[in-house]
Amino acid sequence: MYQAFLKKQISLLPLGIEKSDDRPLYFCTPRGASVIGWAGADGIHYCFIRGFGEMVFAVSPMNPAPDYVHPLAENFTDFLRLLLACGDAGLLEQAWMWDKEKFETFLEENTVTAEQEKTLGRIAGEMKLAPMERPWEYIKALQTSFDYSKIKYTEDFCDPDMNPACLRDADPESARWNVFFEGTFWGHHGKDRAGKEIPLGKQFVWADRQWEIPAIYVCGKGLVMDFCMRVEAEKIRAFMQKWNLNGENDSCENIAEEQQMEMERENPLAFAFTPSLKWNGRDVRASHGCAVGFNPCRPEGTVCEPEAEQAVCHYGLDRACGWVIFRHSFAWEGRRRPEIRTLLLTLKQHPVSVPGPRFTAMTPGDTVSFFAPTDGKEHTLTVLEMDRQVIPKECFGSDEWEFPPHCCMVRYTVTPEMEGGSLRITDTSESDRPKEKSRSVHGSAAAVGAATVFIGGADGPAAVVFGGQKAGKTDTACSSLHFSPAEEIEWRIVFQKRQYDSFEITLF
Repeated sequence: MYQAFLKKQISLLPLGIEKSDDRPLYFCTPRGASVIGWAGADGIHYCFIRGFGEMVFAVSPMNPAPDYVHPLAENFTDFLRLLLACGDAGLLEQAWMWDKEKFETFLEENTVTAEQEKTLGRIAGEMKLAPMERPWEYIKALQTSFDYSKIKYTEDFCDPDMNPACLRDADPESARWNVFFEGTFWGHHGKDRAGKEIPLGKQFVWADRQWEIPAIYVCGKGLVMDFCMRVEAEKIRAFMQKWNLNGENDSCENIAEEQQMEMERENPLAFAFTPSLKWNGRDVRASHGCAVGFNPCRPEGTVCEPEAEQAVCHYGLDRACGWVIFRHSFAWEGRRRPEIRTLLLTLKQHPVSVPGPRFTAMTPGDTVSFFAPTDGKEHTLTVLEMDRQVIPKECFGSDEWEFPPHCCMVRYTVTPEMEGGSLRITDTSESDRPKEKSRSVHGSAAAVGAATVFIGGADGPAAVVFGGQKAGKTDTACSSLHFSPAEEIEWRIVFQKRQYDSFEITLF
């Protein structure tokens, strides 16, 4: 989320966070801190800390000991949602010493400015986020349960975002390469031990790409495997040139959705797959995974993820090429770690989206004919049912926001059945923006994402994904949500197609 946010080039200065690359760090800056920005007074700065994932911290050098550092959000997504709810980072930084009454009084008395409102609107709209409900309770729960003894300090600190080499050279302890079953490239929170690294050095070609599995890691709970996908720099430059990607323009926010799908299919650094193992003759699927990317052709002034730098360095990968390093974990069967006698790996590409024709259908019996790129045959989509629905208010789980309740459900069938792929139907229009019910503080309707609708649950809002879902031989799709029933809905057919066959390779 943080890398995606940087690409939007949204300045947080109106919200009290100034980006600066040349400020000296302080004695209380934690070891392995990656600074997000500065408050502009008292040396206060906001950062990630290596080993704590994407958790966001506030560092306040002028606080009395030992209250120099406090966590503010579990991840950068929640940090942005807190900003949407409160309108200023200073309120979040001071929350640790306030009770709920003082926090909310400050919130009520300090309404957002027009400039802040504009920034909040961009964050919500472009990142598709809603304000955090009950921000004080969220921050207090996080800070109360956090183990502050895990934060490590040093006077010989370094900032990995500013100097990625410090991961290798500045501090041997922080640079140590450890891989955990429950962890990611950004750290882990469990108590399990690091896995034992077994060099593998297996190389192969698949999906028009050069791959390497440099090592596997034997952990207490399972096996961890790193996949390194190599991409030639020439392919990256050609892609960036075609889509005019540079420091000022490196996103697809102003590109039509059909072009976005084309852009994603052509991106040489974008590739998704599912690995599965057969060890000792038994089938095992990956339980979870993550990935980091190294781009040698990134625009001037941008930085590479320090975790990608560390992976490229550890495995001795060619820095003149682009790399995506995927990490997947496979759980042992049973409580005991089995002896690995044979190990067979299967890789299966995720389907990519290919846009199809648009059509308007509002009456059961309406049909549309099309040729599918998955099998090259003509098919007919027939509308079986069109059902206008109103979602009950209690389904949204929010007392502060009014959400658009009107939608249309369509049930349809495709004949003959498609071969070699599938399709889904999406609404070409965006949903209406939710409206704040009570106060216009820190997040008006402009400060909520336009394209994503949030339906609440026990743990907060969850996004509704629009599209078809298999239901026997019929499919169902849901339109975007609106405050008034849509008079006419334009639908888009989106095909799901695999570009490459599955691949098998024997590792042991």
